[in-house]
Amino acid sequence: MQRSTGLLLVSALALSTAACGSGSEPATPTAGGAKAVSITVACQPAKSAPKERQAWDDDVATFMKAHPGVTVKSTDQQPCFDPKTFGPKLAGGQMETAFVVPVTNYNDVISKGQALDITPYTSVIKNWNDLRPDHKELVTKDGKVYGVPNVHYSVGLVYNRALFTKAGLNPDAPPKTWAEVREAAKKIAGLGPGYVGYGEYSGGNTGGWHFTQAIYGRGGDILTPDNKKAAFNSPEGKAVLQTLHDMRWVDNSMGTKLLVGWESLMVAMGSGKVGMMLGAPDVVTDVVNKFKGNVADYGITGFPEAKASLSGGEAFMINPKATPEEAKAALEWIDFRFNTVGKGRFDFARGKSLGNPVGVPDNAVYGDSPTGQAIQADRVKNASLPVSNYETYVQAAGTIPPKAEPLHAQELYAILDVAMSGVLSRKDASIDQLLADAETKANSVLAAKG
Repeated sequence: MQRSTGLLLVSALALSTAACGSGSEPATPTAGGAKAVSITVACQPAKSAPKERQAWDDDVATFMKAHPGVTVKSTDQQPCFDPKTFGPKLAGGQMETAFVVPVTNYNDVISKGQALDITPYTSVIKNWNDLRPDHKELVTKDGKVYGVPNVHYSVGLVYNRALFTKAGLNPDAPPKTWAEVREAAKKIAGLGPGYVGYGEYSGGNTGGWHFTQAIYGRGGDILTPDNKKAAFNSPEGKAVLQTLHDMRWVDNSMGTKLLVGWESLMVAMGSGKVGMMLGAPDVVTDVVNKFKGNVADYGITGFPEAKASLSGGEAFMINPKATPEEAKAALEWIDFRFNTVGKGRFDFARGKSLGNPVGVPDNAVYGDSPTGQAIQADRVKNASLPVSNYETYVQAAGTIPPKAEPLHAQELYAILDVAMSGVLSRKDASIDQLLADAETKANSVLAAKG
């Protein structure tokens, strides 16, 4: 889940396939005899990011010039995947021809027939064979392919190097343990009013999402191995909440504002007043591009004391109502904008000229394949910030085992939000009771799921 992609109430996906629609008009012949095709595509940058939006629009123009007869219409919903609108868009027939789905919801979307079988078209993605096999497997069911993997990430500790320096901490030696996180957070909070040493979510499903990140790092689980029962009411789960309680109420290093929803903590991080937060490298990109953070201020390191790291991602899927011509055109767009070295999102030279934080190791969907190596070489060549700021994260990511989000993730995250909010809003909150209540609710949901 990202950050920018990741929160979906799974119940919204129970809508029928018949409700889907690509929103495209019937194809008609062009002057040259080929069919005119109109497609809608998700993820146009918002108006609040004018340079990135212009780059997107430029790419649309370039693509349409190279594909006569194809019209691309963009939607600028940010983040690209919004749990509040996904279900209604399906129900109202307003889903884009090409839309984004987080990894937690691949199975739901595919099993309910809400994504097109694109097996006949995978060759449109020229570097298809270089995409990581484990990610392609996630969008494959019964031998049929239903999506193009677009993002892969693992969680680390994002931190503000400028605040570390200001607080007398060494930005080149970020915390490796939770005890060190606490000490660093206290020093940053001690800089004065408005400074927050460590930021954390408490609602909007993001609280439960970050709880999952933290418990995975400590070696715990959200569910039992058979996915039938909750497993978070454990020593590891209690340690997560106890650490947050102590930072909030003993150290006074977390501020007093409850942060609900993905954007809230990103805004705070972009203000330059928050020292640390859990997140993947794309947090840095979003903080700079969308929330006015200073590109030189941020770094990311490995997850403290990590026994595992939450990994996640997203894929582009095609509306099942798309015609063959629409599906092919949408995949050609996805190939151009999201999967071509030196073009679209991988045009790092352009990104650098726009002031984007080029150099952040924010996507490993191509792994160490030839395409992945070419992307990384171009990223380093055009880096606009010290690549060394991310070296400890890169080293850790190569050694810490990745761990996927739990089954029924969004429903469980909503339940765990309550525990996160409780410990951050009430000094006398009982950690044992919070976890016990969450366990009861989670088991009830799991029993209903069968």
